[in-house]
Amino acid sequence: MLNDTICSIATALSPSGIGIIRVSGDNSIAIVNKIFKSVHNNLKLDQVKSHTIHYGHIIMPTTDEIIDEVIVSVMKGPHSFTREDVVEINCHGGIMILENVLKLVLTMGARLSEPGEFTKRAFMNGRIDLSQAEAVIDIINSKTQLSLKSSVNQLNGQLSKKMDFIMNQLIHLIAHIEASIDYPEYDIEALNENKVKLDIEIIIKDIYELMQSYDSGKLIREGISTAIIGKPNVGKSSLLNAMLKEDRAIVTDIPGTTRDVLEEYMNIHGIPLKLVDTAGIRITEDQIEKIGVQRSKSKLEEADLIIFVLDASRALDEEDLHIIELIKDREVICLFNKMDLDEKIDRKRIEAILNHGCMIDISAKNIEGIDALEHAIKDMFYLGEIDVNNDLYITNVRHKNALEKALLSLNEVLESINNRMPEDCWSIDLKNAYENLGIITGDTVNEDVIKEIFSRFCLGK
Repeated sequence: MLNDTICSIATALSPSGIGIIRVSGDNSIAIVNKIFKSVHNNLKLDQVKSHTIHYGHIIMPTTDEIIDEVIVSVMKGPHSFTREDVVEINCHGGIMILENVLKLVLTMGARLSEPGEFTKRAFMNGRIDLSQAEAVIDIINSKTQLSLKSSVNQLNGQLSKKMDFIMNQLIHLIAHIEASIDYPEYDIEALNENKVKLDIEIIIKDIYELMQSYDSGKLIREGISTAIIGKPNVGKSSLLNAMLKEDRAIVTDIPGTTRDVLEEYMNIHGIPLKLVDTAGIRITEDQIEKIGVQRSKSKLEEADLIIFVLDASRALDEEDLHIIELIKDREVICLFNKMDLDEKIDRKRIEAILNHGCMIDISAKNIEGIDALEHAIKDMFYLGEIDVNNDLYITNVRHKNALEKALLSLNEVLESINNRMPEDCWSIDLKNAYENLGIITGDTVNEDVIKEIFSRFCLGK
């Protein structure tokens, strides 16, 4: 597979100013050379210097028919993203033209890349480790400045350097222990149990601090999943529009207007928020609305925070009480909306059930009370002074699980030492810790995990 020359459209397949077709592999330059005609005499791509750009046309090789006017970039390995020869054809951005040029490249001997295969080749060829490869997809999927900065830092090797430091400490310990066991006749410094315990405790502290960063890291990467919940026509979509300061959701007086979930991202005092406007929860005979209600309940289950919207101008009814039962044990902010109208709602009954919830008066229509809501969210999910440029955050659950397993193995080493177990028992658990940390960087990961990670990538990356 790594010997194949691969190609793909690397930009969005939609009308745009420029579209790029990326080709990587041993034959990439030769393949593009067959269909590229430079405007400068008979210049051939296999004769040009690396990291140069050339203007010309993509042509049909059998007829010399011009397909498009292009700029071609040539990057020779190992000084390229994949560490292979890479050619990028910069065409006019259009669905038909990109597909036509791609077909030509395929006809000349390349094959269509798999999702994430360019980045996978960068990993397999040693240009980046697995944590850096995962950072690529995180950069693409970033919804906030915080998540983008955190992902860029990971791509630049912030996590990799930390893992290398810890793993080198483990290797030093393992080597010392095994040398003492295997070569007792040599003058090797005697193992000092207290020194080994101290070294392991320092490593445990480093790993524990990384694990402690996960909760904040998860919020940086994904945002606080916030479901706006309520029965129909209480002002959920108006609230979404007021928080976003734009008309993102359709608002009418007709109950059941919102039939599906609508997701938007925003920052509140530096806290990334994934807002989910849901269909009103009620009993309905409308089959489409039923699907929307079921999706609303699913989003409710997944949410880190629930914003429960009530119409304060109407008395509580069974639909309100049904929703209250669904959310009474969750992290909830309760909004009494339509406070610009006469109040008819029974506050005390709600407060008795949601005794731990935050209660705020708002008028989504008049954009009143939104500041109080934002401050309440900040107080509930305050992340402290986040400096993603200087602080390392674990944002990936795969990394967190690997750290947990490594931590467990290291604690077992300490237990073995305390119980006067043989030194080879220490070595086994130290190796397990090393292997689990290597899963993060890809040093000890298996092919199935690699395949699963890169399957989440888009074509052309």
